Amino acid sequence: MARRCGITGKGVMSGNNVSHANNKTRRRFLPNLQEQSFFSDVLGTSIQIRLTTNGIRTIEHNGGLDAFLLGTPDRRLPAEAITLKKRIAKAQAKKAVAA
Repeated sequence: MARRCGITGKGVMSGNNVSHANNKTRRRFLPNLQEQSFFSDVLGTSIQIRLTTNGIRTIEHNGGLDAFLLGTPDRRLPAEAITLKKRIAKAQAKKAVAA
């Protein structure tokens, strides 16, 4: 499983450890990934996504998973989020026709 956020697309960065003597050794900066489940009102189920804490706060700020995905353009979402967005949009259209 890749170390990449399913919503924001943030991944691993690299840099240097710098000692007091100014010796530089390569290191990796890992994103703060958390396994989080969100309830989708449109789908009626909970969806588990591996997100960064920043991604979790972004979703909560925008009013939940459905509102965030439907309000965000596809060019700003990773592939995993786009497939989930299409599932939600399809289910929403199906509910609108039935109602």
